[in-house]
Amino acid sequence: MSLIIVTVALGFSQFVLGLAFCIASWRTIRGPRAQDRVLALDMLYVVGMLLLLVTGMKTGSAFYFEAAFVIAMLGFVATVSLAKFLMRGEVIE
Repeated sequence: MSLIIVTVALGFSQFVLGLAFCIASWRTIRGPRAQDRVLALDMLYVVGMLLLLVTGMKTGSAFYFEAAFVIAMLGFVATVSLAKFLMRGEVIE
């Protein structure tokens, strides 16, 4: 019984995260300002990381958790770089 509940919950969370990924993609393309696009890209990497984590929990494979960790590190660096570029106009001083 509990295995069925967990399977349904993980499937539902994959669906909701996929929907959030589509909405963030739309905002990335359609964002009126650069700040909106940076925020949408930040949401894209977080949602992508969460999708990998949920898929890893569903399959039981450690590969998905390592990929999510790499996405989290690269996404953080990209967000900081884009924010610095928007504020100062340059990334490397």
